[in-house]
Amino acid sequence: MTKFSTVKQPNVVFVFADQWRAQATGYSGNPDVRTPHLDALARQSVNFTHAVSGCPVCTPYRASLLTGQYPLTHGLFMNDVCLSNRAVSLAQAFTAGGYDTAYIGKWHVDGHGRSVYIPPERRQGFDYWKVLECTHDYRHSAYYEGNSAEKRYWPGYDAEAQTADAQAYLRAHTHADKPFLLVVSWAPPHDPYGTAPDSFRQWYDPQSITLPSNVPESLAGQARERIAGYYAHVSALDACVGRLVDTLRETGLEQDTLLVFTSDHGDMLGSQGQWNKQRPYEESIRVPFLLRYPGMSGWTPHATDVLIDAPDIMPTLLNLCHLPVPETVEGRDCSPQVQGHPAPVEDAALILCVQPFGQFTRMHHGGREFRGIRTKRHTYVRSLDGPWLLYDNREDPFQLHNRVADPAFEGIRLALEDRLQAGLKARNDSFLPGSEYVRRWGYPLDETGTVPYSN
Repeated sequence: MTKFSTVKQPNVVFVFADQWRAQATGYSGNPDVRTPHLDALARQSVNFTHAVSGCPVCTPYRASLLTGQYPLTHGLFMNDVCLSNRAVSLAQAFTAGGYDTAYIGKWHVDGHGRSVYIPPERRQGFDYWKVLECTHDYRHSAYYEGNSAEKRYWPGYDAEAQTADAQAYLRAHTHADKPFLLVVSWAPPHDPYGTAPDSFRQWYDPQSITLPSNVPESLAGQARERIAGYYAHVSALDACVGRLVDTLRETGLEQDTLLVFTSDHGDMLGSQGQWNKQRPYEESIRVPFLLRYPGMSGWTPHATDVLIDAPDIMPTLLNLCHLPVPETVEGRDCSPQVQGHPAPVEDAALILCVQPFGQFTRMHHGGREFRGIRTKRHTYVRSLDGPWLLYDNREDPFQLHNRVADPAFEGIRLALEDRLQAGLKARNDSFLPGSEYVRRWGYPLDETGTVPYSN
């Protein structure tokens, strides 16, 4: 790769949460959740209203973010496996373009244990480093700093402490000679749901939660309890977003900084009678995605319905920063939509689950391998047994009516099947059982059907 520095590049602050579904924001129309800072940011941003997590699991998303590749290319189609150095990474591409790089928070692509020190050769090129592989113990959250193998702990609620560290980084780079890429990776609002700061937990009474119509009545009480705790995490992170936005303004970095807020995947929270992620439903695959860059020529906040997916993020950011896209990248550039161009009329995103983790998940909670396609209007999904789901998301936003066997939808199903097969062919995906991909990549599985990990 050659350096590309003939045009002034913006700073990049990329902020993402773990398991924050698109429906859990005020600006998306949710009547219960309080996200005033994100609501304000949305009014200043390009709002990607159809952003998806094509493989809605933590590690696959993160590997696609860092490489611009699809899961069956980088090989991290399940949690707790290690990302290789074969692809040019996000940090390496920005470094070659003259940027400083920083990563704060949850990593989850190292695969050597969730609490172990990650050496520099497995950091994908990031310089500033305050990271732990993975924890959801938000009040006793460890990390490693720089090249020290000494385990440290974030004070209090980890996302707030990580945000304070990101604010300090911004202040230290206010007058820097080089632009920077700063990635902030929060682990909430991922469960456990009852561990947000008390001040935010007090905002939400489970009995006042409005449940979507696709939550079965038998799960209503449990869903309300979980959603109340989930929203408390969401509001705590919303306040963190506000602090970052304030710091960008106070330091004078706002105009020249491209700010992104998004999430790695969603959370079912009882919808369709399901929990967590790895599902093809809207609550699992749809994520928030806001991008603000006020210093861009002709900047105008607007909404776009382009179906941006994790592999598309790296080429989009590089193009907005006037940097070359490495040949190893597979995702597409969505910067034209940032600049106001309409999304392709026939736009679509592939969605997939290669290896549902845990035999219990597969047997008792509807987890299964799938391949599917999300268009602007429809969701169509196949399992290994054949066509499984077909929803008209415009007429049926809560996906209450599966039309896959409805004769009135046969023409739509066949057309979507053709588009799905074309997409799989383009990705060289034969849709084999997940165990076959596990065998090909040489991953060990424990008795629960997932890769064993250690703390």
